[in-house]
Amino acid sequence: MATITSIKHNLLHVRQRIAAAETQYGRKSGSVGLLAVSKTQPVASILAALGQQQYHFGENYLQEALDKIDALQGHPIVWHYIGAIQSNKTRPIAQQFDWVHSVCSLKIAKRLSAQRPASLPDLNICIQFNVSAEESKSGAPLEALPALATEIAALPHIRLRGLMAIPQKAENFDQQRAIFHAVQQAQQRLIDAGHPLDTLSLGMSADLEAAVAEGSTMVRIGTAIFGLRKATPD
Repeated sequence: MATITSIKHNLLHVRQRIAAAETQYGRKSGSVGLLAVSKTQPVASILAALGQQQYHFGENYLQEALDKIDALQGHPIVWHYIGAIQSNKTRPIAQQFDWVHSVCSLKIAKRLSAQRPASLPDLNICIQFNVSAEESKSGAPLEALPALATEIAALPHIRLRGLMAIPQKAENFDQQRAIFHAVQQAQQRLIDAGHPLDTLSLGMSADLEAAVAEGSTMVRIGTAIFGLRKATPD
């Protein structure tokens, strides 16, 4: 497990990387948010990051996430669900999270909309876009995005914020940028069609600079903050 000192050091380094990329690629200072991916990390590591004013955390595994949310009640944490979504597990996601980055279908969006408590703010939604068209990965194909965005935007109790993508691994920086550019262009077409999108969830520990260069507004960083992950929970 990473120590409090190492998490503090790592967070500082990641924030410096983001700031340097913003400067290098002409982005406004502070325009790229940091989502700390805390999947498989213990509560103590989240508390260590929280102590460094890191408030946004991303989780992939529902039961593990619910246990952490319960353990950390009362802390000023914004919870993001970034994992695959099974239809029979949408209710706790709708009830317990502030953001969902991994919506791939209208069916899932409708369930989240119907199950979001009216007493809570609208649930922030990103459509997961399968930019590399990989059969092994979740995400909506390019041709489905316009209709899907229109249908999701019309649902109550949720707010469509933008796109999320997990591209295939690129061999170099230029390839990373080319793939991320395709995501940015897909989002821009939706904006041009009238959707007021403000979020591009793009970039991880190994490619955050390329993501910032291509317009990411939220990078999802796990390893560079918390170190190597433990084994996936059951």
